[in-house]
Amino acid sequence: MDYAMKERARIMDKAGLNRVLLRMAHEIVEKNKGTQDIAIVGICTRGAFLAQRLAALIGKVDGVTPPVGLLDITLYRDDLSSIAQQPVVHKTEIDFDISDKKVVLVDDVLYTGRTVRAALDEIIDFGRPQFIQLAVLVDRGHRELPIRADYVGKNIPTSPKETVEVRLEESEGRDEVVVLEKDA
Repeated sequence: MDYAMKERARIMDKAGLNRVLLRMAHEIVEKNKGTQDIAIVGICTRGAFLAQRLAALIGKVDGVTPPVGLLDITLYRDDLSSIAQQPVVHKTEIDFDISDKKVVLVDDVLYTGRTVRAALDEIIDFGRPQFIQLAVLVDRGHRELPIRADYVGKNIPTSPKETVEVRLEESEGRDEVVVLEKDA
């Protein structure tokens, strides 16, 4: 049964999203004592756009822009058979060696943790990083796996009936984060 969704709250606008990403860039540089050996890997689709933005901001903060990779986790999902008969597979693009790198994995919304688990499985197929940190724009809770983010733009308490939607200029033509709820 399909339910219509209505907007319950607007959490971030363009300016708020930019402030949060700048803060996260500073936190990444500070926690890693600079940018040496840092690589940013974004989970397609919105995580990849956020990764590119974060890398550019890190470059402004520290003077060195880290390499950015894009990760498509479609074939690593544990629910692959239930998402579509013919799932759309995008291209993973990691054009640098991640061995011994400090990899910052970027996604838009952290929810159950299953997307991150799939991303970790795929990253390891590319090499053995020094460590992997997780940066998410929004953490909405409701974890099903023991995964937590190292960098969080905003914690948004939600109910399982709600959805957090990140809209970005690159994909939806505007920057904002909204909470949607099922319309009864």
